[in-house]
Amino acid sequence: MNIALSQNTILEDETVLLRPLQESDVENLLEFSINEPDTWKYSLVQANGKENLKKYIQIALKARDNGTEFPFIVFDKKSGKYAGSTRFYDINLEFKTLQLGYTWYGKNFRGTGLNKHCKFLLLQFAFETLGIERVEFRADNNNERSIAAMKSIGCKVEGVLRNHMPTLGSDARRDSIILSILKNEWLDEVKENLKSRL
Repeated sequence: MNIALSQNTILEDETVLLRPLQESDVENLLEFSINEPDTWKYSLVQANGKENLKKYIQIALKARDNGTEFPFIVFDKKSGKYAGSTRFYDINLEFKTLQLGYTWYGKNFRGTGLNKHCKFLLLQFAFETLGIERVEFRADNNNERSIAAMKSIGCKVEGVLRNHMPTLGSDARRDSIILSILKNEWLDEVKENLKSRL
């Protein structure tokens, strides 16, 4: 794992703080897990209910130990409460690529601008500290809220992987939409556009 990604990695501005996810964060996220199970409607890895949340965090921490993922917990400074989680994954430092996803927030934090602050900090860190050349985003092609959020921060649609992966709890398979931001796009325009909307 890159030296810049460590247990000391904290990204923050006046609105949000992202710090490395820990096993003890089960307690900080349990409220969403119990009261807002629809949060994981489009996810193959469910975090609804305490046991599923524990597994969700354990899987994320194991992937961090393997160097392929780096999960964060999101703290909303305005309310003084934990708001959700996000992470870098499929990290390939040799190719200078990674994916940004597994992002979810409690209902009260959606549509508040919190996501834009998180994405700004994460993209700035990926491109300007880690030296990443391409950040990829994926979503279920039916997940309109996530797709709209990705487009709103400057992601460009690359295409759709048809029949890409199974969906949880059914025999149906999902189409996955692929979006991305390139380093030159970030530096030339996306960064300033996103910054102006914070």
